Amino acid sequence: MDTAAMIDATRTHLRERYVFPDVAEQIGDLLATRLAQGHYADAADERVLAARVTADLQAVNGDKHLRLIHHEQPLPEAEETFGYAEVAQLASRHAGGIGRVERLDGDVGYLELRPMLLPAAVSGDYIAAAMTLVAEARALILDLRGCVGGDPTGVTLLLSYLFDHEPTQLGSVYERELDRTVQSWTLPWVPGRRFGRDKPVYALVGPHTFSGGEAVAYDLQAVGRATVVGERTRGGAHPRVGVRLGPHLELTVPVARAIHPLTGTNWEGVGIIPDVEVASDDALATALAAV
Repeated sequence: MDTAAMIDATRTHLRERYVFPDVAEQIGDLLATRLAQGHYADAADERVLAARVTADLQAVNGDKHLRLIHHEQPLPEAEETFGYAEVAQLASRHAGGIGRVERLDGDVGYLELRPMLLPAAVSGDYIAAAMTLVAEARALILDLRGCVGGDPTGVTLLLSYLFDHEPTQLGSVYERELDRTVQSWTLPWVPGRRFGRDKPVYALVGPHTFSGGEAVAYDLQAVGRATVVGERTRGGAHPRVGVRLGPHLELTVPVARAIHPLTGTNWEGVGIIPDVEVASDDALATALAAV
């Protein structure tokens, strides 16, 4: 493909959509400089090129959501790469992000989320079914160690089961395009049965927990609803869109940033610091010993 045209398109998307306009200009200038220096000219293939561009995209502020991704299979011929059809297919393949749900010995509910918590429009039935199964348990372990992403609507729906019918404010998101901050509140009604706000919840995290998985742990920790157990997470708090730049190349651009009303900030770059710090592999056993 035409590398210069790809870099130019990347700079345009950054300038028009990246949540931090001033940083977008800095990154765009860096990409232009690297292109002029021939840094991308000898890339053996598009996979190598994507890795080099990604390193430069993240060089200014370390935003892990800002990436150029090479896909083996051709991308759909649409500007944005993660539309309803794609997430619906993912929901069918991954049960809406519900990896495992069961009632453990001692009347403890266990719910594993992986690989990501999908939008409520496609994951709602799965979340409702899983939460109904654990609703009457005396404690709940929420395993986020393999949750590498998620949609805000899926996060809100899931967390609504861990509170009662009175709305509780969770996080909020600032959107650059509309220059607005959108608040997220727990839902006064959910399908199925609630776990409720009074019984213990333990959230397991680790070095693979990212983005939407981190949002679940952060919101629960910020309001004191859960004990977070495990290792510090990766630190990605910027919702993003995916843009098709070629048959196999996808640019992911953060278009918003999370802001929690209680902390005034988010987990970008620092991750979630557990309340109980143990090796990720020992997090489940640690939580079980505490319930």
